[in-house]
Amino acid sequence: MEINYTIAVPVLIAVVALIIFLILKNNKDKKKMEKEIIDSEIKPEKHDSGHV
Repeated sequence: MEINYTIAVPVLIAVVALIIFLILKNNKDKKKMEKEIIDSEIKPEKHDSGHV
């Protein structure tokens, strides 16, 4: 059985490119989600120092 390299090489390159793209997109989405979670957290209210 002979391997057809004219088909196998482009397919392999496309698969590797897809994996790299998905990894980079996942990291970007993870950072965006973490920022949204931090921004949505309830922050403590600031009190005036005169009210005790």
